[in-house]
Amino acid sequence: MNDRKKRGTANVVLCYVCWGMLTVFWNLLREVNSVYILAQRVIWSMIFMAVFLMVRRRFAEVKAVFRDKRTLGICLVSGVLVCINWGVYIYAINSGHVLDASLGYFLEPIFVTAIGVFLFKEKMKTLEKLTALFSVVGVVYLIAVYRVVPVMAVLIGLSFAVYGAVKKSLKLDAELSLFMETLLVTPFALLFCVFCEVNGTSGLQVLQGPWLLLFPAAGVVTSIPLLLFNRGVRQIPYYLTGILMYVNPTLQFLMGLFYFHEPLEMHRLIAFGFIWVGVLFTIWQNLKEMKKM
Repeated sequence: MNDRKKRGTANVVLCYVCWGMLTVFWNLLREVNSVYILAQRVIWSMIFMAVFLMVRRRFAEVKAVFRDKRTLGICLVSGVLVCINWGVYIYAINSGHVLDASLGYFLEPIFVTAIGVFLFKEKMKTLEKLTALFSVVGVVYLIAVYRVVPVMAVLIGLSFAVYGAVKKSLKLDAELSLFMETLLVTPFALLFCVFCEVNGTSGLQVLQGPWLLLFPAAGVVTSIPLLLFNRGVRQIPYYLTGILMYVNPTLQFLMGLFYFHEPLEMHRLIAFGFIWVGVLFTIWQNLKEMKKM
């Protein structure tokens, strides 16, 4: 493995580890309204990326985006979708559903595959079909046993999959697109923060002193992993990204079990078992592609 590929792999792995460990960070804010946390995450992510783009002298590109109504529209839709994903994820963590959050990100590649096949008319390889089949069996098993759809897991996985599909038509890199997405939804985030402040339900009523620094830190922990991913994904083959992506939900699953001590009932373990078997087929497919290189 050459130095470029090593650096790229390290950046992507570090990104996924950061995402997997964010469960601990959001849990520090568990006493705060989840929507208020989301609003603060949006605002501070926008501020962080604004400073980042300013340092890199890229604001001329921002001005160009404002002259393109189609790109602005896509950025707004992307911003709404990523807010749904962030919001449900934060709520899942802080309401004791870390395992559901991890399930969502295990399911996300399946939603991506479905969108690729039915919307973009892409063709699936045999092993990818087996991955989809086993994952669907796992979810259907959960629904049949508990007679409840895992709504949070589905929303987390589906919102991020649709977010990725929308961004396929966006000709902006991750740095510029994250800034534009957060910028366009920031007015709504600010309005919600003001509403909470007026009604005495803001996070400022819950956190005091240095704990308030968790809000700007939310922008940092959101933006830095994405920057690492954006840098690393350009330095490694895409199939390797597909293998490494399971680091994130695996870490979330382990955190849910051993850090948050969530119970893992036998039926849920069986469902996860089906999904993990399906994931192995995709990893096997990607390893086969790797050997051809």
